[in-house]
Amino acid sequence: MIEFTLALLVLVLVFLGAWQFGYAFYLYGELDQAVRAGARYAALQTYNSANATPTAAFKSAVQKIVVYGDPAPALGANAIISGLTTDNVSLKVTFANSIPTSVSVEITNFQISALFNTVTLSDKPVSQFPYMGTFGPP
Repeated sequence: MIEFTLALLVLVLVFLGAWQFGYAFYLYGELDQAVRAGARYAALQTYNSANATPTAAFKSAVQKIVVYGDPAPALGANAIISGLTTDNVSLKVTFANSIPTSVSVEITNFQISALFNTVTLSDKPVSQFPYMGTFGPP
């Protein structure tokens, strides 16, 4: 009984540690896919700002793609990952010769809470795509 109790304690700790590690990797993978979808969406849309600062509507649509998987989610829609908000999504547009050349989407200040500790993601995951959409400033 004593040996079983000691071995069970070690095995439970190993199992919980492996679960936490795997869960953190799972969430990071989901975030990576969401960021990639947002960057792909931004790279193909009409960019209607004359500079590297996107319009509020463009930025909001990209953020909603990352968080909800839809640029116009239904009222009360659930985030892809619990706790992820549009405030955690950052969009950067790179210009060269007065035209957009690439878009970059990243997650900032998002915390992955697991069993034993919390991991804060800042500026990762990040995804960058060359801009392939229509440039149409007002």
